[in-house]
This record gives sequence, C-alpha cells and structure tokens, in this order.
Amino acid sequence: MEPRLTVITLGVEDLDRSVEFYRDGLGFPVLERMGEFVAFELNGFALALYPRDDHATGANLDPAETGTGDVSLAHNVETRAEVEALIDEAAAAGATITKPPAETAWGGYSAYFTDPDGHLWEVATGAEVFERFV
Repeated sequence: MEPRLTVITLGVEDLDRSVEFYRDGLGFPVLERMGEFVAFELNGFALALYPRDDHATGANLDPAETGTGDVSLAHNVETRAEVEALIDEAAAAGATITKPPAETAWGGYSAYFTDPDGHLWEVATGAEVFERFV
C-alpha cells in the first residue's frame, strides 16, 4: 500500500451544523455536496462529512461500535501567532477549546479544540518533523 491519505471522513450527528462549522466557521472550501455527503478540499486531500449512523452502516458496523476514539487531526502552522489566531477562529466558529495555546513538552507550541461532534483537532507549531507540510 502506498503511504498516503486521500480522504478523512468524519461521522457527524447533524450534517448541517457540521457543514456550517467547517465551511462558514473555519472557511474550508466545499469540494462537493451530494445529499448527505459533503467533502471539503484540503491541500491535496479531502475532509468528508457523513451522518454517523450511515457511516457506520456503510462499514458494516453497529453505530455503537464507532466513535472518535483516541485520534486527533493536526493543523501545523509556522508561528505561535497563527496558532493563537486559528484557535480564536475555531472558538468563534463554535469549537470547544480543550487546551488553550501553550508551550509543549516537545518544545513546540500548540492548542486543542473539538468540533461540534467531539472530533479532536490540534493546532501546532515547532514540530520540525512536520515543517515540510506547512
């Protein structure tokens, strides 16, 4: 298998609320909307939203068997000011800030928020290994 991602799909409870959060709140451009499926273009891959129960059923799982689990999505930036600005933007869009911007144990600077469905996002700077992706 070639090591790459093309789409990350998030199962959501309220599709319209999540579209509003990502499109209107965070400014993600809509790539396509087909009924209960919405995809956003994110610099080389896509983030998709799909109703949580339908997402589980499509994977042959009971909806009770799915969840956000111990996964976070990361958005790395170049500066501390960008971390702070993006956390402010997420909060204004309705995100729950779980950890405000702060120094990290690994020498960087990061913050965390959750979207309306509890999906965890990190905004960070200072991780040299990821600088080529910024």
